[in-house]
Amino acid sequence: MVAIPKEYKEPVRIAVIGGTGLRELPGFTQVATLDILTPWGKPSAPIIILHHKCSTDGKDVSIAIAFLSRHGLHHQITPHEMPARANIAALRSIGVRTIIAFSAVGSLQEYIKPRDFVVPDQIIDRTRGIRPFTFFEGGAVAHVPFGEPFDEGIAKVVRACGHSLEGEGVVLHDRGTLICMEGPQFSTRAESNLYRSWGGSIINMSALPEAKLAREAEIAYQMICMSTDYDCWYESTEDVTVEMVMGNMKANALNAKHFITAVLDELAKKEHTELVQAKHLAGSMKFAISTPPHHWSADAREKLTWLFPWYIE
Repeated sequence: MVAIPKEYKEPVRIAVIGGTGLRELPGFTQVATLDILTPWGKPSAPIIILHHKCSTDGKDVSIAIAFLSRHGLHHQITPHEMPARANIAALRSIGVRTIIAFSAVGSLQEYIKPRDFVVPDQIIDRTRGIRPFTFFEGGAVAHVPFGEPFDEGIAKVVRACGHSLEGEGVVLHDRGTLICMEGPQFSTRAESNLYRSWGGSIINMSALPEAKLAREAEIAYQMICMSTDYDCWYESTEDVTVEMVMGNMKANALNAKHFITAVLDELAKKEHTELVQAKHLAGSMKFAISTPPHHWSADAREKLTWLFPWYIE
């Protein structure tokens, strides 16, 4: 057996964050495994670098993708324990500018059926402050705009790819409001109905602080959600269980892999180069940082210099 390299010298612009099952994407080959230590600790799992050959603009090209298992290689990390800061910082350090995040979700609306996909465009935060949610603390302050929590440019590409697979069984909803709850327990029926009254479309436990940290790191972030169940509001079915969730994920795994592969192939095209490199976000933190760098605490300076060396005087 050939040993997998522990280094990868070229920058990797696109990352996929998701479950371990997505690591085996059709046509992708593992070429490196990176074990990165950040000032916020180690990521949930080693970062896997995947290569994929595809045809774009009439030429055969090889694209590199970074894959990170959000809950660990063996799904041993609960949502509130995820080292989200280390995850985002590690990806940023290898050059990532675009993240496609995949997540199982519960449906809060009858028209979003189990095994349907949703490209959310809004989030309501129902986490409880347990999870560290910013890189700016302990002596450095920043206020980051988050009115649009997902990247609309990336979302347009994702939606087009999803709709192109409708003949192969993919059912896609273009928009939706995602409720991010604390977990690890599922909602009560009263909570589920409350979220529905707010206009919630889907619910999960992992969108935050992932999306907020990606915005702070000037990374374009878009989530692809797969409905695995009706949340407990839907009294015509049994209450949501892990067995139900895993059953629908397994049944829809092939569609999920085809969907993400189509998105990655499309993003490899030259016409999307500036989008993938998040040129529209470059420099956005410059005017969000309230504390002048020369007044940062020593601890904040050490950490933020690692993540944002271009903002240090």
